[in-house]
Amino acid sequence: MEQKNLPTWILGMEEEELSFIKKFILASGSLKEVASIYGVTYPTVRLRLDRLIQKIQLNEQRAEEPFIAMVKQLAIDEKMDFETAKQLITAYKKEKETK
Repeated sequence: MEQKNLPTWILGMEEEELSFIKKFILASGSLKEVASIYGVTYPTVRLRLDRLIQKIQLNEQRAEEPFIAMVKQLAIDEKMDFETAKQLITAYKKEKETK
């Protein structure tokens, strides 16, 4: 399959994230089995999966609202706290409404 045919969310993934997704699929979606593969706890795998889901959703939204997607990505990557991200997004939306 050529890269141009791949969905944008896949192209936005890092190699380790793609490896995690592959292991998750091969484990038939069993978080307990994936936790065993990585030698970590179930909540750790759940958190990682939740972050991947958020990243996929953000990639879908990026074309619609690139600024909002960027702020959310910073919060997901823990480079910005969620409260600050919410405040920035709210201010951005208000500014857009007045234009």
